[in-house]
Amino acid sequence: MKHKVNIISHRVLSDNYYLLKDYTLEHTRDKGRKQVNRREVYDRGNGAVILLYNKDKRSIILTRQFRLPTYLNGNPDGLLIEACAGQLDDENPEDCIKRETEEETGFQVKSVKKVFEAYSSPGVLTEILHFYTAAYDDGMRKSKGGGLDEEGEDIEVLEINFDKAYSMIGSGGIKDCKTIMLLQYAMINELVNSKG
Repeated sequence: MKHKVNIISHRVLSDNYYLLKDYTLEHTRDKGRKQVNRREVYDRGNGAVILLYNKDKRSIILTRQFRLPTYLNGNPDGLLIEACAGQLDDENPEDCIKRETEEETGFQVKSVKKVFEAYSSPGVLTEILHFYTAAYDDGMRKSKGGGLDEEGEDIEVLEINFDKAYSMIGSGGIKDCKTIMLLQYAMINELVNSKG
């Protein structure tokens, strides 16, 4: 099945924080059928996300912070539990996630493992997320974390038992896709010792 896309036009709807554009495109679908569509596309750049884990303690490090879109969509206090993440800007993904880890969690990791890449919401965002894991121990903690005040970050650092965190997917305590994907990766690949 071959698809051909011809961008007919585009215009900027917003360039306030990131770039939101309205596209008109001609899409040649299977069997040569042509269709004209309009789509809004939000370009916020690419990002990186990491799951810190400790095999001996059977624990992971997550964060909790206010996310306005979740508040607007029914999350009563707007607080969301997530894996540490950040935008790449002009950095390579590995340098970005090491910096973000220290800023947000206070842990300084020297070695990270890239496990996969994924589009975060391909119907509307251009963003690709680079997913990482890294082992941590208490000796790697260099600060209390919490994010950067100048960026308006007020991040709570959570050390959670892995089994409890994994059960929070089913109970609704963790609703962030990138975090769920990393928790499932950790479960499948037995990154953290399980009970028994």
